[in-house]
Amino acid sequence: MNTKTQNKIHVAIFVITGFLCLLPQISSPIALVLGFTLASLGLVPAHLDLATLTKKLLSYSIIGLGFGIHLQTAISVSLANLPLILGSIVFTLILGAVLTKALKFDTKTGHLISAGTAICGGSAIAAVSPAINAKSDQTAIALATIFILNSIALFLFPTLGHLLSMSQYDFGVWSAIAIHDTSSVVGAASAYGEEALVTATTIKLARALWIIPIALISAIIFGGDKKRITIPYFIGFYCLAIAIAHFFPQGEAAFEVIFALSKRVLVLCLFLIGAGITVKKMRAAGVKPLALGVILWLAIGVSSLLYILL
Repeated sequence: MNTKTQNKIHVAIFVITGFLCLLPQISSPIALVLGFTLASLGLVPAHLDLATLTKKLLSYSIIGLGFGIHLQTAISVSLANLPLILGSIVFTLILGAVLTKALKFDTKTGHLISAGTAICGGSAIAAVSPAINAKSDQTAIALATIFILNSIALFLFPTLGHLLSMSQYDFGVWSAIAIHDTSSVVGAASAYGEEALVTATTIKLARALWIIPIALISAIIFGGDKKRITIPYFIGFYCLAIAIAHFFPQGEAAFEVIFALSKRVLVLCLFLIGAGITVKKMRAAGVKPLALGVILWLAIGVSSLLYILL
């Protein structure tokens, strides 16, 4: 079999598996495993820019979720959890700085991991990285660390939530605070239930708004370029979608379809994320960054859980 034929087969397998992830029978964790399996077997087409494709699809699907969230719910949930959102961000960044020094670890990489844990994973790292003039290898290590922990969270959190008999609302709050990336937050929350999904998405994106001030502060601390800060515009469009659904209730039937489709596209995003996980990336994370990531994750996960339950 020649290389051209082999590539076509790889593309066909990848595309068919991707379409299967749009079916309701495929859950978020299964989609992630399917992606990782194809990557491990070398069945992911080499010419595909998975990072860019995932980023775009994730942005569109989050905007789509906005059509299924009530404005009053979004406001009340965000305001009710504002102390937890702010407190967890400040706590994680301070603890990250202390641990980075204690581990004698690279300062910029440590700050990127801390920012990713404190706010919203890869999106925060992507925003803060140019602001502090981080090198490509520092950004890659931070992303790989967050990537690995996100994958574990997708399986671990729903199981722990059920073991602790957490309510839909409480689990939504916890997953939004303690899981890094928006994709994994939505994946874990949707596996738990509809109310958990709405709560988690609302809080996570309210949390993501803090990317901008954190990136600015980071640029000042590290002497970076404040003009290079990237703004996640999809958050604004997500808010616009909530407003449209609120002020034009006559479109409810269409909004419900968009919301349902967006949830399935998010599962497809997790398949693409899984397809980007390789043993090489996992090894690149190394011991120190992974140790920092795990300690920060445990700290924010346990402290936020105690705050919510007690």
